[in-house]
Order: sequence, then structure tokens, then C-alpha cells
Amino acid sequence: MMDAEIDQLPYRKGVGIVLLNGRDEVFVAQRLDSPEPAWQMPQGGIDKGEEPIAAAWRELYEETGVKSAV
Repeated sequence: MMDAEIDQLPYRKGVGIVLLNGRDEVFVAQRLDSPEPAWQMPQGGIDKGEEPIAAAWRELYEETGVKSAV
């Protein structure tokens, strides 16, 4: 698929976060909106005018309650 074709799809750019604990275990969570087992890491769309790093921190907080240390 060409870049021009991709730009026409009804999707927005997004971010994904890998959250590790002190034992290098990866955080994954069960989706609450799925009747079937559906596990995922924190992720979401980038809002218009938002920088990707800001979107990543926002999504991490919205989905896990973890706040930026910055």
C-alpha cells in the first residue's frame, strides 16, 4: 500500500506504551469492553495538535493511572 493510500484510510496516528516493572515484567490488561479475553498494552490515538510523547503520557495515565515523572 502506498503512503498516499494510507493517508486516505479512516485512521489517525497513535501511540503504544511498553510499561515495565522492576522485574522487567510487561504490563498488559484485560479489556473491559470485550466479552472474550482480549489483552493489550496501553495505547491510543494522538489528538490533533498533540505531540506523540504527550499522547503517550496521556494514554498511559488514562488507562493505568500512572503519571509522568517529568
